[in-house]
Amino acid sequence: MSSKIHVLYLDDEDNNLNSFKASLRRDFKIYTALNAEEGLEVAQNNEIHVVIADQRMPGMTGVEFFEKLVKIKPDPIRILLTGYSDIASVIDAINKGEVYRFIDKPWNIEQIKNAIKTAADIFFTRRELKEKNARLEKMHSEMNQFVYSLSHELRGPLMSISGVSKLAKMESNDRTILEYFEMIDSATVKLDDFIYKMLDFYRSTKIDNVVTSINFEELLADQYEAYKSKWDMNGINVEISVDQNEKFDSDEAKLRVVFNNLFGNAYKFQNEEATDKFIKINVEVADGSALIKVADNGIGIDEKYQEEVFDLFHRATQKNVGSGIGLYMVKESVEQLKGKIELISSLGKGTEFRITIPSL
Repeated sequence: MSSKIHVLYLDDEDNNLNSFKASLRRDFKIYTALNAEEGLEVAQNNEIHVVIADQRMPGMTGVEFFEKLVKIKPDPIRILLTGYSDIASVIDAINKGEVYRFIDKPWNIEQIKNAIKTAADIFFTRRELKEKNARLEKMHSEMNQFVYSLSHELRGPLMSISGVSKLAKMESNDRTILEYFEMIDSATVKLDDFIYKMLDFYRSTKIDNVVTSINFEELLADQYEAYKSKWDMNGINVEISVDQNEKFDSDEAKLRVVFNNLFGNAYKFQNEEATDKFIKINVEVADGSALIKVADNGIGIDEKYQEEVFDLFHRATQKNVGSGIGLYMVKESVEQLKGKIELISSLGKGTEFRITIPSL
């Protein structure tokens, strides 16, 4: 911020310019101009924070001057000096956003000083906000690059470690060595799952919707293949049904976040003593919206925790298998897709999530 506020004063009378400069030069850095062309040139070539112009000038009014000024230098805050007879023009200028405020004649020094200081505060606040927005955009871009790096630069070597471990286990019969490799495999799976969760967290909370056409049958078939390679599905009856006869547009990445976390929870929180374990996924697309249901007959969620399960890092069970961010990401993704989510659960009987999402 400059040590002094820079003020441009425009008036077609020399005496007014000299008086203004003499009265305020100790408090502000003053620039003056006798006509609009000179004023535009001064504004173009100097850092100006506040511009004051007389409304009644030959050739171009103060409002007309401001209209031209906005096109070449929109940031300075504009103040109009005017008489009562010009009030209609002033109101029109204010409504168009070309004038911050007007001061009626005759003005006094203290009134002008206060108006300039207030206008300058607005100028510097806006400039600071613009700079912060620019920094935020830069951070957002850098974060996107970081997420890309996290996905490719970390997960790639991790999968290589896992692959080498599996090959080594095939060539060894030593039980102790095999146990070591099992520990390596377990650690790599946990780390990969954590990286995947962080990627999903970023996708669901930080990235704007990328809308494409969605085929739920293909999407769920693809996801289920990934689930079978990741988890042991033996003993769990998985039913997936899709009824989609119309086009549906949404963000595929966020939908995958929803299905991954709901299916993952249904798998992890199965009732170990049950003999008829099931996970059911049903999607119905009609009238421009999708109704998604994910149900299981697992351990269920206690009623006293049901209002909190969507909070970040909240766990509704002492079973230490989750990070506490899964359902938070589901809710964030659903809300960003302009949808709604409903939880129905009974302790010891199972859980069902019902999600309604409009086509975007």
